[in-house]
Amino acid sequence: MFERFTRDARSTVTGAVTEARRSGAATVTEEHLLLSLLALGALDPLGVDRAAVTADLTAARRRGGMSRADEEALAGLGIDLTEIVSRVEETHGEGVLATPAPRRRTLGGSLRSALGRAGTDDRGGGHHVPFTAGAKKVLEQSLRIALGRKDKHIGTLHLLLALLSRPGTVSEVLSDHGVSYSTTESTLAA
Repeated sequence: MFERFTRDARSTVTGAVTEARRSGAATVTEEHLLLSLLALGALDPLGVDRAAVTADLTAARRRGGMSRADEEALAGLGIDLTEIVSRVEETHGEGVLATPAPRRRTLGGSLRSALGRAGTDDRGGGHHVPFTAGAKKVLEQSLRIALGRKDKHIGTLHLLLALLSRPGTVSEVLSDHGVSYSTTESTLAA
């Protein structure tokens, strides 16, 4: 599938890995794909404020990745998510819910370390960072979207449309900034 990706789409995927490494995340998520698209300027034609989207993603991460729909569902049960986040941060420190999970040491990594060999992958840039199931679904969905549009290649448009087609924090943040599937398709496909 990766051979169908345009140069910009490949840059988006490798940029997502870089974003994950930079943040110390154990995995590449949909959020990293969006941050990479933002960094490449793929959303600029839509008039998206990069800093505002990044700030909203950070706020969502601070809530432990809970979406507004999650927050509303909890509120319906009488649970105030803001209060919970405040109490957790009071006890464990600000931003604790946004802190990436610690990396697991694998037997192979431990052996490489014991033998004095770096734990890098053959693509350079450090350790291997796997994609979450959600991020993999975005890549698969981008292929489906490209095939559905009868496009021969998968580009940043397809990746963005795939992100928008999946429920969750990323599509919610984009929606809050006026980015919808239909506006993206009509604006960027032209």
